[in-house]
Amino acid sequence: LFAGALSNEPANVPWAVLDQSQSGVARRLVEDIGATGYFLAPQRVANYEDGRALLARGEAIALVVIPHDFQRDTYRSRPQIQVLLDGAEPLTAARIGGTIGQVARNFDPDLRSPAARTADRATVASGSAGLQTRPRFWFNPTLRDRNFFLAALAGMLLTNLCFSSSSLGLVGERESGTYEATLALPISPLEIVLGKLLPYVVVSYLVLTIAILGAGILFGIWPNGSWLAIGALTLPFVFASLSVGVLISALVHSSAQAVFLTVFVILPSFVLSGVMFPYQLMPHGVRELGAILPLRWYQIGLRRLVLRGGDFGDVWVPFVALCLLFTLLLTLVRWRMKPRLA
Repeated sequence: LFAGALSNEPANVPWAVLDQSQSGVARRLVEDIGATGYFLAPQRVANYEDGRALLARGEAIALVVIPHDFQRDTYRSRPQIQVLLDGAEPLTAARIGGTIGQVARNFDPDLRSPAARTADRATVASGSAGLQTRPRFWFNPTLRDRNFFLAALAGMLLTNLCFSSSSLGLVGERESGTYEATLALPISPLEIVLGKLLPYVVVSYLVLTIAILGAGILFGIWPNGSWLAIGALTLPFVFASLSVGVLISALVHSSAQAVFLTVFVILPSFVLSGVMFPYQLMPHGVRELGAILPLRWYQIGLRRLVLRGGDFGDVWVPFVALCLLFTLLLTLVRWRMKPRLA
């Protein structure tokens, strides 16, 4: 994973463009930025509000603002462009800001056809080559790394708790000889599973409270968004994570195997989910693989709520994804458990 999945090189970066100039030079600048190979196709926005909304929802990491007089200033002086960056992920923001700045500094407005370049070269001011960028980092202006990690600290703690606590349940009963007696009860396997999960939900919310209060009291990092949305998003995440542990317990034949498989799942979850490293920088295939992990969607929602000041409307996609994962995992557990003794 460290050799093939993690990289500091930007890749598959979503970005937006507010082109107030609507000129050929502006379009060429956008093409030059896209030609670096680091970016997805740009999303066009009509105003600042639309661009800010994309940044707040995490649907764009950078918003490039090209002013009205961009083409005129290009041939008269050294023009400026504004770059708004999502500082909630400091490493990604710094690399993307540097990449756009490098393209801007090397941008030559005279890169046309050879004939036009020769004819117009004399009309370009001698100091006009290159652009100035005015970067601004939102949600984390100082690009402090601890904001990035502490915003998703609850996700790491809950993943560890839920996987570890639930993975020993069924296999422990099987080893102690009470598994058959449990299956013989006049209840369905689904009710058995839910009965084992519910007590851990209360403990999980206690851990969530400790994580939020600890980050706020010790480091001053309080959620900027809705606390109720954090609580609502946590419920399907906890159920999905507990279901992963129950599925592990239903698949293995001993407690030792359950512990080994749990550790085998927890560590890649931290890497592939994006909780420790930005998932946008991961290559194709690996990035999509991380989408099957509950922690991927929970950390996306947490950072939107804690750092970007979002509400439930900004995290409904992670919420639905976690509900679907929980349903899928519960179906797999139901399929794995035998409802009655053969």
